[in-house]
Amino acid sequence: MCARTIYCTNIDKKVTQADVKLFFETFCGEVYRLRLLGDYHHSSRIAFVEFVMAESAIAALNCSGAVLGSLPIRVSPSKTPVRPRTTRPTMN
Repeated sequence: MCARTIYCTNIDKKVTQADVKLFFETFCGEVYRLRLLGDYHHSSRIAFVEFVMAESAIAALNCSGAVLGSLPIRVSPSKTPVRPRTTRPTMN
């Protein structure tokens, strides 16, 4: 799972999750899962992108420095797999 996943930083805040998915699918291959994270305290956002094929993740590493929005993104191998969103149990 980690072999198919990349960690992408320095993503422009104006860029949407759909933009990130389209960017990587255009240049690298089919995206299986994507998490775009960020907050208002930082000037940019991060994303974990899991591809269907490990070869796509390797291709994505070559996208480091490509401009997405108005910022050059940085792509590195992910040390953790993309975790699907889970609903946390409520405390009663």
